[in-house]
Amino acid sequence: MAGLRERKKEETRRRIAATAWRLFAERGFEAVTVNEIAEAAQVAKATLFSYFPTKESLALHGVGDDDLAGIVTGRAPGSTPLGALRAHFRALAAGPMTGLDPEVLVSRVRVIFDSPALSNATNGLLYQQRERLAQALTAELGERTAVLAAAQISASVVTLQEGFFRRLADGTSPADARARLGEEIELAFDLLTHGLGGHDQHDEHGEHGEHGRRNGHDRHGQDSQDSHDGHAQDSHDGHHGHDQGVQRNQRGQ
Repeated sequence: MAGLRERKKEETRRRIAATAWRLFAERGFEAVTVNEIAEAAQVAKATLFSYFPTKESLALHGVGDDDLAGIVTGRAPGSTPLGALRAHFRALAAGPMTGLDPEVLVSRVRVIFDSPALSNATNGLLYQQRERLAQALTAELGERTAVLAAAQISASVVTLQEGFFRRLADGTSPADARARLGEEIELAFDLLTHGLGGHDQHDEHGEHGEHGRRNGHDRHGQDSQDSHDGHAQDSHDGHHGHDQGVQRNQRGQ
């Protein structure tokens, strides 16, 4: 019986969430009321609140669920926090998108991006995620370093996710968006590991970077040649002046 009750509760939760997202996608988050969601989902308002305490929690269910702190504390012996986090997001980018239709995902992303209230609520959830990560890093990094490291890691993760979702919302295919995400995950964690000073711009700019380096070498070579020619001319002028002085002295004698 317990299993049946749990299944019914999960079905009710999914029905409420699906109904809410359909209404949000049709009319926008701010235009939909909790009463309308409850009525359309055929549940009492009190029942809705027993599953989702606020309207924002309905819209942001799953946002900020990446357990960055858990990944760090539960990593394999010998691995670093950044190594464990890189492996986690690398696997997400490479794995299949399961459990969510891409069109539904795109509609959710657009609803969140278009709503100032949801954007602010998202920032609050991500702040909590960052705080938990800082606590997980404190034991081995110290409090001050852990806070700064967590801020940098969290900002990178948010930027990666936002770029991925925006590409989907702009019409990029899921396969192409995931491929781009995989590339940016490697770049982001390289930057976190080595910093900007250790970043090879050639990896990002390709021929443009090589072209810049070639131009740099060419300019250096030209500068060296100009300098050499200048020294040669100065030397020639010096010898020429010396010869003229000798000739005048001879005539004077």
